[in-house]
Amino acid sequence: MAELILTLSCVDRKGIVAAVGSSITAHDSNILESAQYFDRVSGKFFMRVLFATPDGMTAERFSDGFRPVAIAYDMKWDVHDTARKQRVLLMVSRFGHCLNDLLYRRQVGQLPMDLVGVVSNHPDWGDRVRADRLPFHHMPITKETKADQEAALMELVEREGVELIVLARYMQVLSDGLSRRLEGRVINIHHSFLPSFKGARPYHQAHARGVKLIGATAHYVTPDLDEGPIIEQDTERVDHTMTADDLVAAGRDVENRVLGRAVRYHLERRILLNGNSTVVFR
Repeated sequence: MAELILTLSCVDRKGIVAAVGSSITAHDSNILESAQYFDRVSGKFFMRVLFATPDGMTAERFSDGFRPVAIAYDMKWDVHDTARKQRVLLMVSRFGHCLNDLLYRRQVGQLPMDLVGVVSNHPDWGDRVRADRLPFHHMPITKETKADQEAALMELVEREGVELIVLARYMQVLSDGLSRRLEGRVINIHHSFLPSFKGARPYHQAHARGVKLIGATAHYVTPDLDEGPIIEQDTERVDHTMTADDLVAAGRDVENRVLGRAVRYHLERRILLNGNSTVVFR
């Protein structure tokens, strides 16, 4: 049996759940997991269904049969086979904690992805990546070479059929043009001090101000810097006994957790866009 995931959103109307369930049943399929949400502000309905199909059923065949339902309710929808893993590219600079965490999660099977390689503007993590028998692409960047570097990056994305890019502490801002071309396909992680502590050494700034709570945010990248739809957040309490380095270490742990969850939610098709926010079916 194959397992398919149906995701959909539309203006809320009576009968959506019944129509979806009837269509799945008509395809001799069995629902394994279902989640739905009605947004009272936008009036939109969101749904994610995981279901088992009989031998020979494909995402394409189910889509053909489901299309009349989707048209009737004017749905934005997709069907995906869980056996087909998304092709993912990681990007990193000099801080490697998120990279190492994602590589480990992939190795132990927590992230269902086809990792096509790692890009970095520094050579620091080349040996680590190659140890996992993955391609490492060193793409240095300066203000003068930014356009050429991004063109080379986009060529790599298209050649490898990359469906998701994860900025695992990649400390370069993507240009507006590249952000638009890749919108909805790039996840970034940053500390949740923004905009209170911008610039270098944010945890040291926070320590100097005596903060009691640190955190991290994972979001989709848009041309508006660090203002894309938020996927996941988490926090951790800190206190006066901790040094600035202690805050850095705690912050790295939070960033790992938040980014790992956000990437998994995306790979498992649990995220639906709702304007500039997200619906996340955990």
